[in-house]
Amino acid sequence: MPKRLYARSLIIVIAPMILLQSVIAFVFMERHWQMVTQRLSQAVTRDIAAIIDVIESYPQEDDYAEIIRIAQERLQLRISIEPPDPLPAPGPKPFFSLLDQTLTEEITRQINRPFWLDTVGNSNIIEIRIQLEDSVLRVFARRGQAYASNTHIFLLWMVGTSLVLLAIAVAFLRNQIRPILQLAEAAESFGKGRSTTDFQPHGAEEVRRAGSAFLQMRERIERQIEQRTAMLTGVSHDLRTILTRFKLQLAVARNKADIKALDADIDEMRSMLEGYLAFARGEALEDPGKFDLAAFFSKMEEEARLRGCAFTASLTGDSEVLVRPNAFSRLLGNVIGNAFRYASNVRVTAYHGNGTLTVTVEDDGPGIPPDKREEVFKPFVRLDIARNQDKGGTGLGLSIARDIARSHGGDIVLESSETGGLRVIIRVPA
Repeated sequence: MPKRLYARSLIIVIAPMILLQSVIAFVFMERHWQMVTQRLSQAVTRDIAAIIDVIESYPQEDDYAEIIRIAQERLQLRISIEPPDPLPAPGPKPFFSLLDQTLTEEITRQINRPFWLDTVGNSNIIEIRIQLEDSVLRVFARRGQAYASNTHIFLLWMVGTSLVLLAIAVAFLRNQIRPILQLAEAAESFGKGRSTTDFQPHGAEEVRRAGSAFLQMRERIERQIEQRTAMLTGVSHDLRTILTRFKLQLAVARNKADIKALDADIDEMRSMLEGYLAFARGEALEDPGKFDLAAFFSKMEEEARLRGCAFTASLTGDSEVLVRPNAFSRLLGNVIGNAFRYASNVRVTAYHGNGTLTVTVEDDGPGIPPDKREEVFKPFVRLDIARNQDKGGTGLGLSIARDIARSHGGDIVLESSETGGLRVIIRVPA
């Protein structure tokens, strides 16, 4: 069975129509066509039998002119009486011929004499030869006299009308399916963080209700994001004020050696606060736009040079992708930045095609054990084995990266690299 609603709807319309036409055609062929053909063949055979009776019962002229005239004028048959030559050999029978079968049965039943029949040679004329006692009766009749030849008109009307009705059904079904497809596209775009402001519910009542429910859900989600962002902005302002006050108090303190550790703790708290706010905010309110991968990789080359790290990048396909630029820049920056921090060689491969962007980041660092690769995506999780605590960080880099990737309708997967480190595969629709 097809999996698309449009194809299934067409089958629901077409299947009963084909079944109904098949039953009607079978009944018509079995009852009407065969019965009419049988009665016409009986009439023609009856006329031929009457001619034979007249020829054998009453004396005729040498040229049989009178019986030939009567047959032509009254019975619409052209006949000739020929010498008693042997009948021709039977010709090939058609694979399916209702006329040949019915006429053969009627001649055998009514006349019961040797005969030869040709219903194939001339499409409009039937030739019948019957062996008499001292001659051969040759009869030519029109096919329409023994056969219901206008049957195809009924079949053509039936098929033609069905095609017209199917065309109308296809047009109406397409109009009914279009609102469902638009609703699916709007939901998919919203799931990828793209604008869906041009969507308006229309179509059948059930489809409009689903569209209205989607719009209400979208408004609730956007309102929740706005409220969360406003709350986080307020919390950020208050916490930054307190941290600034701590910083000033420590700056005026007398013993610098005693407060050095506290100063480092405050810097770490500020870093953690910024990371948490970035993770919670998720860049969800940003509008989609063009993002240039080539330009971003050039910027990463400069950063790698400053960090003293070897960096190579390759791009296949279009350099520009449709994403939320700031969020996607943060995603790639977090992943590649982690590679810069823990490895000396980093290689990035990007492929953009078939509606998907795949970015692979490989490094030769310590890597992450397979059983810990899902844990690193949890907020504030840092692995001592794979990551040195002295190098800083809040444990939110990969969490933010995956959150951004999934908000675009994609995901991030971690694997082992051939260089001995970590391979990060980023896939998003683009």
